[in-house]
Amino acid sequence: MTSAAFDVLGIGNAIVDVLTKADDAFLSQHGLVKGSMMLIDEARADTLYAAMGPGVEISGGSCGNTMAGVASFGGKGAYIGKVRDDQLGAVFGHDLRATGVSFETASATTGPATARCLILVTPDAQRTMNTYLGACTGLGPNDIDTARVGAAQVTYVEGYLWDAPAAKQAVLKAFDAAHAAGRKVSITLSDSFCVHRYRDEFRDLVRNKVDILFGNEAEIKALYEVETFEQALEAVRKDAKIAALTRSEKGSVVVKGSETYEVPAAPVAKVVDTTGAGDLYAAGFLFGFTHGKPLAECARLGGIAAAEVISHVGARPEKALSGLV
Repeated sequence: MTSAAFDVLGIGNAIVDVLTKADDAFLSQHGLVKGSMMLIDEARADTLYAAMGPGVEISGGSCGNTMAGVASFGGKGAYIGKVRDDQLGAVFGHDLRATGVSFETASATTGPATARCLILVTPDAQRTMNTYLGACTGLGPNDIDTARVGAAQVTYVEGYLWDAPAAKQAVLKAFDAAHAAGRKVSITLSDSFCVHRYRDEFRDLVRNKVDILFGNEAEIKALYEVETFEQALEAVRKDAKIAALTRSEKGSVVVKGSETYEVPAAPVAKVVDTTGAGDLYAAGFLFGFTHGKPLAECARLGGIAAAEVISHVGARPEKALSGLV
């Protein structure tokens, strides 16, 4: 196997985040389920945006956040995702490249506008996300550069991509290219609602294609339709090569065959916004993994990254994660 030009190549929905503070009454008024991610159409996006308070716009998307985190640790990252050739598309590309991540996917010149996610942060630090996928849905197999995939130690994707059939085909093409080059592939379950939509496909992926699985407690219980985390842990142990599972303030658990590593959460003075916690955990874990660290240390690095991102508003690091190790 040849040396890798990139530690991690991410494939995801290229989205610009719009974050604002809201109370429970606002969520109820607009029929929103706290802590969920709901897909919305352009009309609903316009309505919610008009009703929201002052917001902060920043390039986001689950996988984009992870790649920014890998770069913040000092890792070499690349990203594949679709934007439109509009203002938000230019902002997304600039922000991601500014973190040091390589982003060369051609912008769409026709069709829907660049995607955006309207994120409502309640006083308990929970985030409720409303996503208009827009140009994201244009990602397809033709956007997958198999040479770039083969040049990355790990190809990492978000489960959200299963919502667009062409994007799913792009991911499967990338997985095959990665394995053909002797590389690893990884997926995050993204959201328990996403798991409910694609449970059978995700379970097949975990058994047959994925090398590293990421998920939180709710997602892994949803995947196996069980009541307790312990039941889910034993089920995923049988299916996954490596599973890294987050449990908020309880830290994370990593399983690999009969091996189990329980790692406490990193300390955080005050939880301000949980947006991006899972994304940054994956960043730390994958940085450690691609630099030959033991699994427990990979989980510790994930916890450090998650703790940094939940200490402020926004889903990308404000401090260089390389300085926190």
